[in-house]
Amino acid sequence: MRELLHHFIDGAWVASDGGKRHEVINPATEAPCTVITLGTAADVDRAVTAARKAFESFSRTSVADRLALLQRIIEAYKARIPDLAQAVSEEMGAPIGFATAAQVPSGLGHFMATAKALENFAFEQTVGRAKVVHEPIGVVAMITPWNWPLNQITAKVAPALAAGNTMILKPSEEAPACAAILAEILDAAGVPAGVFNVVNGDGPDVGAALSAHPGVDMVSFTGSTRAGIAVAQAAATTVKRVHQELGGKAPNLVLEGADLGAVLPPTLTGVLANSGQSCIAPTRLLVHKTQKEAAIAVAKAMFEGASVGDPTEMGQHIGPVVNRAQFDKIQGLIQSAIDEGATLVTGGTGRPDGRNSGYYVRPTVFADVTPEMRIWREEVFGPVATITDYDDAEQGVRLANDTVFGLSAAISGDPAKAAEVAPRLRAGLVTINGWSPDSAAPFGGYKQSGNGREFGKFGLAEFMEVKTITGLPG
Repeated sequence: MRELLHHFIDGAWVASDGGKRHEVINPATEAPCTVITLGTAADVDRAVTAARKAFESFSRTSVADRLALLQRIIEAYKARIPDLAQAVSEEMGAPIGFATAAQVPSGLGHFMATAKALENFAFEQTVGRAKVVHEPIGVVAMITPWNWPLNQITAKVAPALAAGNTMILKPSEEAPACAAILAEILDAAGVPAGVFNVVNGDGPDVGAALSAHPGVDMVSFTGSTRAGIAVAQAAATTVKRVHQELGGKAPNLVLEGADLGAVLPPTLTGVLANSGQSCIAPTRLLVHKTQKEAAIAVAKAMFEGASVGDPTEMGQHIGPVVNRAQFDKIQGLIQSAIDEGATLVTGGTGRPDGRNSGYYVRPTVFADVTPEMRIWREEVFGPVATITDYDDAEQGVRLANDTVFGLSAAISGDPAKAAEVAPRLRAGLVTINGWSPDSAAPFGGYKQSGNGREFGKFGLAEFMEVKTITGLPG
């Protein structure tokens, strides 16, 4: 079992001031795999002090110096890919092949995309007779989830570093080991002491302390909408910038007449990948009434063909969900759909056959799901898809937008027709015949899916202030 009992503050691993031990449970074995110390407000104070001190010098580094630093980080990251993949697989249940091929490379991709964005970013421009400049915002608190831990950590760390900020990261207490390895990577690459700090902990203690801290200039949060509201409320007392990527309930609007055998697998893959634990998973399948039965057949075959297996084994299977709480939540939502009259196509409650332990969920499809049902409204975060039929294109668009969320939406069908529909979908990301974002393009949501954007030059700009200077000499 890993022991990660110290926080990384001011370039060193230091003991907590009053924290308590917390065991991280391997979701495949239900046994502890990592132990950390949950931090305290005193630990947060220490990290903020270090970050504020480091900001004085790091904020004045040149773009060339920060580009060189990012390149060193990229090389150091590559050397630790096996260690990162092992940590992610053990702590959140991603199969080792998926962790190596998708989870860990997603983090590397953000460092690479940010380096390219920094190289081309316009830090100064003339507007009228004024000079407008972009400057680092200051000390950034980062609160990140467990489902794609490296993706969501590096989507914040990379642009914050590139902009010249200092930071304190609170990774999820469900997946802390990859953050500890990342701290080692950044240290080995030469990130100065105090620029990057890690304080392990939970939301009510460390997360709340970071959000409310007067020494923090910005808080960047990824997680549930419920927790995001709490972060924003805590941050409001100091009027700091709040940057959020929250929940999702993505539709998959299948255009009438689409070749279902060709267009559904690329999008339904997003519901199965990572055991459905993706905020952009296109779980609400909307199909024209004339193609309902055909869509049910494609989804049924695909989900019944998805194997669930041991994360330590190589293969194309999916693993367990992250913990008991998530498992119980998913089981409750599956049962609610049955109770509310949805048609169970495949899957259902309980573990897959042959699995008597571990937080494994049966890949599940429901048909005849209506907007009144819980499973239509609530984010499942498991390998569960729903099918709803529509009468015409107008109703299809209305159903797609019938959610408080707006992180992403998928359209399946003819790309030319999809391009006409895309502007009508109220989501920050619209994908056509696929479900994945582009690491160079902006990522973020409408409505209760958050505010602000990540990735590429748009993410870089989020971590900066804009200053206007007038009266300069001609």
